[in-house]
Amino acid sequence: MYRRFRRQANFYVVYIAEAHAVNGWQTESNEAEGIRIPQATTFEERWSAAERCAAALGLSIPTLVDGMDDAARLAFAAWPERIFVFDRDGKLTYMGGPGPFGFDVGEAVDALRRLEAQG
Repeated sequence: MYRRFRRQANFYVVYIAEAHAVNGWQTESNEAEGIRIPQATTFEERWSAAERCAAALGLSIPTLVDGMDDAARLAFAAWPERIFVFDRDGKLTYMGGPGPFGFDVGEAVDALRRLEAQG
């Protein structure tokens, strides 16, 4: 999606609080894969976790990190995950539902196709 539409929209992953922290709600699948990330107590710890996540997932999308005040998470109601599409001028053109159940990549692609059609 990023490679296909990056000329129509800016893409960023915004790393917020860890959804499956080892000192919170650690999932069996994370445990089986050796993913053991504690909930950050400092920005440096959160930054480190974001870097590990981006590397492990092989992300080529630029990754931003929410501050310890959780301003991005709160402003966008992004817990635990959410997709937003903004056009190149910064106008919100799509707001997906909160994940995991409202996380719909197909809807986001449709929004990006509409942007592409507008030129």
